[in-house]
Amino acid sequence: MQRGNDATFRFEQEANFWYLTGIEAPDWWVIIDGKLGKSYLVAPEVDAIHDIFDGSISYNNAKKISGVDDVISEKEAIVLLKDLSKKYDTVYTLGKDPSAEHYDFVVNPSQENMQKRLQKIFNNVEDCRLDLAKLRAIKQPEEIEYMEKAISLTVDAFNQVKKKLPQLKYEYEVEAEFSYIFRKNGSKGHAYDPIVASAKNACTLHYSDNNSLLKPGSLLLIDIGARISGYAADITRTYSIGTPTDCQIEVHKAVEKAHNRIVSLLRPGLLVSEYQDNVDEIMKSTLEDLGLLKKPDDYRRYFPHAISHGLGIDVHDLLGRPERFLPGMVITVEPGIYIPEEAIGVRIEDDILITEDGYRNLSKSLSTGL
Repeated sequence: MQRGNDATFRFEQEANFWYLTGIEAPDWWVIIDGKLGKSYLVAPEVDAIHDIFDGSISYNNAKKISGVDDVISEKEAIVLLKDLSKKYDTVYTLGKDPSAEHYDFVVNPSQENMQKRLQKIFNNVEDCRLDLAKLRAIKQPEEIEYMEKAISLTVDAFNQVKKKLPQLKYEYEVEAEFSYIFRKNGSKGHAYDPIVASAKNACTLHYSDNNSLLKPGSLLLIDIGARISGYAADITRTYSIGTPTDCQIEVHKAVEKAHNRIVSLLRPGLLVSEYQDNVDEIMKSTLEDLGLLKKPDDYRRYFPHAISHGLGIDVHDLLGRPERFLPGMVITVEPGIYIPEEAIGVRIEDDILITEDGYRNLSKSLSTGL
């Protein structure tokens, strides 16, 4: 994607493709013949100039990284696909994102382009993103290990930065401390654009300017996560700059209490719909106790976001539209209360693994804040 003039943004691989191959370079394909158990990586043609400036992956390295049976050229791939179309009526791929119409950004065009290319070869082209989401939703032991490392590093960074907060004057200094700790300890860096939001900035949910002065008497909401071996952490804490007010303490305690109640709901087999109903009940009760729920619209006014999302390769990992929570799923729990008129925004977010007999809070070792 173009960054400016003749420069590009750093390439970031589509999560489903990375899950299947581990390849972190653009323009590669993977072809999997499920019945025969054969897999092929399709290598892009890289000219000498781009190879010098940007580098490339050799066939041998690509095969070693991905574990495929063979690496072939695009010309060979077209011949292979035409041959496969004689054996199989249906091919599965990632087509156009069904949620694209709700986004306010340009969607990666490669998936739709591939879908159109395959429609010229196969009789039937179907989207397999939901099937992949269901596979990715259940984390394998190796995946959980990587996530634990990312979460552990993020927890360590929070602890170090909290000690230094009295010496820091701007939001960007806080961000810089996390960036330094992440990279110094071998992380690829931030798993998403960090949110370091003081005072009223915390009421903008995806605030990322991170430029404001840290004013004594205000709160600082930090939503940050490291990425290690392809997997993300996602943790939020809210700290006071100086001595917190009685109102700030009351709101933080209310969010902390709600957080603990919501986490305790989690177990394998719990209906997602039941979970959501219980969350609504807890959060409405919390807002009532604070005197904020005076009419129905006040619920989403002061708690305007979802309570949970999947976590994994993508920070917002799709779980495959499950009816129930299943062992191996990792989700966030992140209640928050935002009061713009008081310049207060409080959120507490932890990363939770659903286990065979309950749950495990992977970020429990980090204190709840304030």
